[in-house]
Amino acid sequence: MRCLVTGATGYIGGRLAPRLLEAGHDVRCLTRGVGRLRDVPWASRVEVAEGDLNQAETLTAALEGIDVAYFLVHSLGRKDFETLDRQAAENFARAAKAAGVSRIVYLGGPEPPEEERPSPHLRSRADVARILLASGVPTAVLRAPVIIGSGSASFEMLRYLTERLPVMVTPRWVSNRIQPIAVRDVLRYLIAAADLPPEVNRGFDVGGHDVLTYAEMMQGYAHVAGLRKRVIVPLRPLSPWLSAHWVGLVTPVPNAIARPLVASLIHEAVAHEDDIRQYSPDEPLGFEQAVRVALGKIRDANVETRWSNAAGGDAAAEPLPSDPDWSGGSIYVDERTREVKAPVEALWRVIEGVGGDNGWYSFPLAWSVRGWLDRLVGGVGLRRGRRDREHLRVGEALDWWRVEEIEPGKVLRLRAEMRVPGRAWLEMSAAPDGNGGSVYRQRAIFLPRGLAGHAYWASVLPFHGFIFSGMARNIARGAETRPTGSGTTEGLPAT
Repeated sequence: MRCLVTGATGYIGGRLAPRLLEAGHDVRCLTRGVGRLRDVPWASRVEVAEGDLNQAETLTAALEGIDVAYFLVHSLGRKDFETLDRQAAENFARAAKAAGVSRIVYLGGPEPPEEERPSPHLRSRADVARILLASGVPTAVLRAPVIIGSGSASFEMLRYLTERLPVMVTPRWVSNRIQPIAVRDVLRYLIAAADLPPEVNRGFDVGGHDVLTYAEMMQGYAHVAGLRKRVIVPLRPLSPWLSAHWVGLVTPVPNAIARPLVASLIHEAVAHEDDIRQYSPDEPLGFEQAVRVALGKIRDANVETRWSNAAGGDAAAEPLPSDPDWSGGSIYVDERTREVKAPVEALWRVIEGVGGDNGWYSFPLAWSVRGWLDRLVGGVGLRRGRRDREHLRVGEALDWWRVEEIEPGKVLRLRAEMRVPGRAWLEMSAAPDGNGGSVYRQRAIFLPRGLAGHAYWASVLPFHGFIFSGMARNIARGAETRPTGSGTTEGLPAT
């Protein structure tokens, strides 16, 4: 069949597209910027359509000739996410009907009992499901609870809370029952939904093998990870709002995403039926088995997608302020150049290895403090890390940056997603010097917004001298001292 995957740059969509290809389907991916899929391993095997679900006029061409359309997007993390998701669903439903699509498949969330007031997150998921089911196109809604998989936001929350807090005071919702599901089972059900009979237009509860409380999930994670049993003390007055800040403080998931996820955990999430097993009868994984698989992927540096992949907009389409064709406004630039007594290949491996556990090669304390300050004002901070220790792709998150452009062996350009009064970029490049060595060039670029932007640049300027000069010096030194043929950044200077 011909399948359209929306959200292909996201956590689920980025895993579903290659599996649909493996199942023999033709795949078209809808994305707001075609460059975001340029570097994924399966890019050459799919058709890429540029469009936005919140811009109805861009959907006609994307849905033309499509048999099965997957709706896998959401605006979680934005203040108006309910309105945006509802508008996207309405546009998608109308366009799919007009294009003659045979089936819509939507991955939603669990439905709380009727007597409970749903959280905004689950209310939004239910609204989208209702709109798609009423579209006139046969629709399958898969209602999934907590998804356990390497790189998922829910798994990252569970992992960091358990690993970092051997003793924890927790909110009441840790006693709520949940039926967590492995990401591989979610993908299996999504693929099976494409083959549902045309008369099927309904929702399905999907869950894993085990029903546990969140506290039992933390203890189960500790058991699989070889940690001591955690001491968990539920505290009744701890509100969802405070819980979200607590999660944001301890885990890489920022408050803007943690808040709606935590608010949803006040509801129990247990499957009330397993009718989907009629169409995909394989037994789902148990919780500890799913954790074991996820940790194995992390250990082997084989994480396909992460929750942070889809965060942020597609500002990569915007011109870099220092480009010749850009005009208007003030631009601040900090530029450094160093000669490197190492081949360009060695220099490039150091450049591509920046961030995450490898650090930023200059004054770690200053970077950490800036990351904490960003978290305090609701930003992403430094803890998003990187998907892969050595290699980067366009569009993926790297600490508080987003990879905007990468020319292997030549240029890495990062766009800041920290909270600043303006827009900021960091560009690093490598070039041969003609004598067997190389030249390292580094540019920090800031486009201020209003008086606050100018004041911000003035306030950080005194620190740039030793932070950015130290960064350039240590990247050059790292390339010069790197063992020949080394594929890692271990042993390189961090200060």
